Amino acid sequence: MKKTLSISVAQLNFTVGDLVANADRIIDVIAQARAAGCDLLVTSELALSGYPPEDLLLRPDFHRACRRELERVASRVQGIAVVLGHPESNEAGCFNSASVLRNGQIACTYRKQLLPNYEVFDEERYFDRGGEPCVFEVAGVRIGLTICEDIWAAGPAGQAADAGAELLLALNASPFEMDKPQRRLEAARARIAETGLPLLYCNTVGGQDELVFDGASFAADRSGTMRWRAASFCEGVESIRFTDGDWENASIAPVPGIEALVYEALKTGVRDYIAKNGFPGAIIGLSGGIDSALTLAVAVDALGAERVRAVMMPSPYTAQMSIDDSREMVRLLGVRYDEIPIEPAMHVFGEMLAAQFAGLPQDATEENLQSRIRGMLLMALSNKTGAIVLTTGNKSEMATGYATLYGDMAGGFAVLKDLYKTFVYRLASWRNTVGPVIPENIITRPPSAELKPDQLDQDSLPPYDILDAIIEAYMERDESPREIIARGYPEADVRRTVSLLKRNEYKRRQAPVGIRVTRRGFGRDWRYPITSRYHDEF
Repeated sequence: MKKTLSISVAQLNFTVGDLVANADRIIDVIAQARAAGCDLLVTSELALSGYPPEDLLLRPDFHRACRRELERVASRVQGIAVVLGHPESNEAGCFNSASVLRNGQIACTYRKQLLPNYEVFDEERYFDRGGEPCVFEVAGVRIGLTICEDIWAAGPAGQAADAGAELLLALNASPFEMDKPQRRLEAARARIAETGLPLLYCNTVGGQDELVFDGASFAADRSGTMRWRAASFCEGVESIRFTDGDWENASIAPVPGIEALVYEALKTGVRDYIAKNGFPGAIIGLSGGIDSALTLAVAVDALGAERVRAVMMPSPYTAQMSIDDSREMVRLLGVRYDEIPIEPAMHVFGEMLAAQFAGLPQDATEENLQSRIRGMLLMALSNKTGAIVLTTGNKSEMATGYATLYGDMAGGFAVLKDLYKTFVYRLASWRNTVGPVIPENIITRPPSAELKPDQLDQDSLPPYDILDAIIEAYMERDESPREIIARGYPEADVRRTVSLLKRNEYKRRQAPVGIRVTRRGFGRDWRYPITSRYHDEF
């Protein structure tokens, strides 16, 4: 007789700290899975609390509340086994745990053994390490538990195999990065090779501050071949069957191209940041340039046109083409659009500062005043309406300081913060293949801040293809300037870029949080000192 295990995989979007609502959602899914005849329901890492709870984990009352909800969920489990991820605090320490719930009780608990402390992860700040495997039986199948980092290195999976596991479960809250789907599969295949066991990988989905989670849960057989995969960036509860040590035929959702994945990551980040924090909508300052155009497109796709407002604030230096292109884009998208010329405010500020600036030449000060006037207007509209201002700066600008404090950096959420300028163009072109919303002029014309006559970005910065490559090498791969120059990049451009990057750390510390899509963004995984006299190796 065949030995079949029917598993329901809950790839869901939980909210950090919303313990009662998270527990209610899990209870509903348990009932659905039981009604569908499943033997086992699997949730993601720290599903009960949401991930990452960060310093909530330092609060004893938070742990007491987590325990209450864990016991409430357990009391509702009958006729099915449930693996639930949750924080655990007891006399032995604080743990990132997963418990097996059955027959109204907590049957056993696994504690994560490998704690990541790199990139955006800071788990050693909060958690103690577990040390024991956890193997339990459902429908005659012995199942070994692991949690996220446990499958990225040898050890915990091998312990489970030694304890008699026939199947590995990996609960995850794995943030999206551009190359992450393939890296996850490679890690899973390494554990399959280590243990000779098939593996089921359950990931969470949704946005949490700067992090986005793409789901894409999967099952692989003993050879490491993908046998089931859930869709990326979609909530869902899917059932799969494990019969006599192998996965039965199941659907394999395709992995979209990189542009589609990144665009979905941006949409997810915007949608969840605004929804989970209770903002009624978003406001975007349009310039006629590529960054604000892409930001507007993402916002409308994430929220709907009715919740997005675009504001054009032309100055005497704004080209008519920029105004025309902005008008055309808002027509295509159907959003509310307002034009507020800033020339009157420029005159007022000029008169107010005339005595202070007497005898001094015009410079970037006057240019930055234009940007700050625009920031002040956008924030006034935000205060009046409650809608959040989405800033439009990209990673290239954040790296080099090509942005104005309290001007175009003013706002609550930075949509493109981790996208290089070259990728912004690439993504805008891709979005137009889905449906044309960004006027071609915006994509093809040379980028300009339009703060003085005939201004171009390339007057102040190296060409973006060179600039972005230098930033990526220095920031994401920690290459020295000497190594970057040795790879053929002009020494003058390397020196200038690295100098700008270091000099503008104080600005980045004051920038709004933004969506992370690369291995290293200007957020929680970039912690360079503002005050430093270290000289790089040239």
